[in-house]
Amino acid sequence: MTPIYDARQLGKGKMAVLGFQHLFAMFGATILVPILVQSYGLPLSIQTALFFAGLGTLFFHLCTKFKVPAFLGSSFAFLGGFATIAGMYEGVDPQTKLAYACGGIVTAGLMYLILAAIVYKVGADKVMKYLPPVVTGPVIILIGLTLAPSAVANAAMCWPLALVALAIIVACNIWGKGMIKITPILLGVVGAYLVAVAMQACGITNVDGSPLIAFAAAPSWIGLPDITIAKFDFSAIMVMAPIALASMMEHIGDISSISATIDRPLIKDPGLHRTLIGDGLATSLAGLFGAPANTTYGENTGVLVLSKVYDPLVVRIAAVLAMIIGCLPPVAALIGSIPTAVIGGISFILYGMISAIGVRNLVESKTDLKDSRNLIIIAAIFVCGLGFTDGLIFSLGATSITLTGLAIAAAAGIILNALLPKENA
Repeated sequence: MTPIYDARQLGKGKMAVLGFQHLFAMFGATILVPILVQSYGLPLSIQTALFFAGLGTLFFHLCTKFKVPAFLGSSFAFLGGFATIAGMYEGVDPQTKLAYACGGIVTAGLMYLILAAIVYKVGADKVMKYLPPVVTGPVIILIGLTLAPSAVANAAMCWPLALVALAIIVACNIWGKGMIKITPILLGVVGAYLVAVAMQACGITNVDGSPLIAFAAAPSWIGLPDITIAKFDFSAIMVMAPIALASMMEHIGDISSISATIDRPLIKDPGLHRTLIGDGLATSLAGLFGAPANTTYGENTGVLVLSKVYDPLVVRIAAVLAMIIGCLPPVAALIGSIPTAVIGGISFILYGMISAIGVRNLVESKTDLKDSRNLIIIAAIFVCGLGFTDGLIFSLGATSITLTGLAIAAAAGIILNALLPKENA
């Protein structure tokens, strides 16, 4: 199938459908972050997360000259920070703790600007010398592999339903024609949801006994997101700000993945400094008003791979839809009722596609896998990324900093690539 870089040729209706497809891809992970933060006792709003994910995505596209088809959703990297802050400040109410955490997120987002300034000053080419395909390829592979357990866990709630979603996606992508071929994720969601309705009517439940579809009644048809204005406290900043080091590593991996997917040198045009600025400011904007940090989403990169529609305009449509849904509780509740197993079936393909992009990156760059130097770098990246499943925690007095396995892997690859001599050196 020929890639489509200008979706306007498809017409407004089809572009809207493609936008919904990207929306479904990011929805589950984006709302899961506030759900998990709520379990720590902090009142982070799902609607707020959705609204600022959409707004942050639009802001990111503005900063990157509307050239990067990336969606920014809630970042999981900061969950450890939220959990730490939830246990701090004895006697302080949860709303104030959330405000302190969001102040830390604002600061973390601003740290992106420091790296962006360095990239702009020395040039992306010099920075990318430390990030050759032998580093970025395995890191991209890891992005998919580290997400894989969540896909299996979700699918395991009801394997038959997950397999239905998976089968629809595969059938549409392999044998479909026209719009069917470029909207396999959306069709997989809708088709599997209808099957779930029928299964639930027959008394079938998830393996834990919970209903396949749990629709929560919305309090009203229209409701603006809950806003929590950030407050700045040094201890909270010391918890949250260093996490930006990990999320920036993931950002570079994601941008490299998108570049490989759409066959465009995004690191050079619009430039890595612009993508960092867009991601950082979107994160600071979200934190300023009580939303979780944003990050580029691998799920939507998987959609790009399957649909072959690379026009950033489609992603911006999804961003606008996310903002609208953030103000429409019933719609958010409807999409939130998508069975967990369906999300798992979809993730099977999306996460695997991300890893496949990393493999393709190594192949197309003709990385010599007979070179022991390259093998050592790749081996270290894989072991760090898959071995540090709970990350690495550094204690700083009463606070702690958690580096994700992916961040550790990226750092290991960069360091080894810089230190190990090349055979022809």
